[in-house]
Amino acid sequence: MGKTYERIDGRLRQFIEAQPLFFTATAPLAGDGTVNLSPKGLRGCLAVLDGLTVAYLDFAGSNAETIAHLRENGRITLMWCAFSGPPTIVRVHGRGEPVFRDDPRFPKLLAHFPDIDSTDHGLRAIIVVHARVIRDTCGYAVPLMTYDGDRDLHARRFAREDDASLDAYFAAKDDVATSIDGLPGLPLPLPPTPPAG
Repeated sequence: MGKTYERIDGRLRQFIEAQPLFFTATAPLAGDGTVNLSPKGLRGCLAVLDGLTVAYLDFAGSNAETIAHLRENGRITLMWCAFSGPPTIVRVHGRGEPVFRDDPRFPKLLAHFPDIDSTDHGLRAIIVVHARVIRDTCGYAVPLMTYDGDRDLHARRFAREDDASLDAYFAAKDDVATSIDGLPGLPLPLPPTPPAG
């Protein structure tokens, strides 16, 4: 039933860009390490950069497992599934990297996300994923659900932070500078927000 694609384009790209929610999966190399699976939302936080590359905004949170795993080994899978319309699941298996605020590529990458005010969400990094395998499968067992809109709680919580207070927030969390398994996570102190433009 599944099909493998050479590129993310056409209807496949339209499907990915239309979904209000996607999931990321990463894991450390250690066999007894903690596998991480995270939901990602907020319209406009994901961009298809080209036929083999996607990127998404990594916002403030109480851990940094994805960043830690990518820094260690780069393996990542992204998954989108249709909760309305035709039953479809799309997975992009690839290699990812976190691009931090002090990386010279950061401003150019950030320009791909014009519909989100990243300062409202405590932007930590941009995760860039280079696809190795792109597949779809049926989503016959995925329930039908309606999308009512994005929650405003994240923006309300983190819009009041500046670089210094956000850095203090991250430093106070057990699993941000290092992962649950003790891998290097978000580099602290947090680099300042790059100037706009």
